[in-house]
Amino acid sequence: MQSSMPALQLSVRGGVGTRAHSVTRIVYSGGMAPAKKKTARAAGKSASATARRKNANRKKTAAKKRSPKQVKILSSIVVHNSRVFQLVSDEIIEPSGARVRREIVRHPGSVVILALDERRSQPSVLLIRQYRYAANDELWELPAGRIDEGEDALSAAKRELAEETGYAASEWMPALLYYASPGFLDETMSMFAARGLRRGKASPEEDECITSRLVPLSQAVRWVMEGKIHDGKAIAGVLWAAQKFHIVAGGKTGKRR
Repeated sequence: MQSSMPALQLSVRGGVGTRAHSVTRIVYSGGMAPAKKKTARAAGKSASATARRKNANRKKTAAKKRSPKQVKILSSIVVHNSRVFQLVSDEIIEPSGARVRREIVRHPGSVVILALDERRSQPSVLLIRQYRYAANDELWELPAGRIDEGEDALSAAKRELAEETGYAASEWMPALLYYASPGFLDETMSMFAARGLRRGKASPEEDECITSRLVPLSQAVRWVMEGKIHDGKAIAGVLWAAQKFHIVAGGKTGKRR
């Protein structure tokens, strides 16, 4: 159901490199973009490699504009190529002058969706729960996924929300942009707030077993503070929304920003 609440006012500052941005009430209106077939995701290594190269080029350009001292790459070895990422081992001279070898995972970037239901006095956030082999546990998360070859971040966010939860949204706005784990991974996470939710039928991948739940924002904040939510992107999104809506773990609300 589309929210009748007034549009959320945003003032987002920060970001990474040249992606730093200042946004005031940027709203993307319209329904859900047509979801791509899941089979397209397995198109082959060449498409993923192209996306990784484009992502790497964007980051190199950002680094040049960000720092007067440049990293000098002495050698670069591709250790492993997969459908999703590439592992490289680079010998470099860093801006400090230190000569080091860095093993880096190259990734095309991902999107995260902070879907908000505002039909009641207190908004709810759409959380998903799924098993993660790396954590060997079922985790509460926000819907998220990789940006496919040829996609922009907003299109990817609309597709992932529909595929994982069945929901579409009438309003989209940028929320956060951050690195997932910059010590060894160049993956960026672009988070969008989605409002005016409409429920549909989910179409997850064959190996995905996902359940979704609308959780009152104050309860989600309490789960974060009690250590019930362990997923980083969910923690960041829940606390971002709580700040915007002035909601704390006890459920008190204040004037929205």
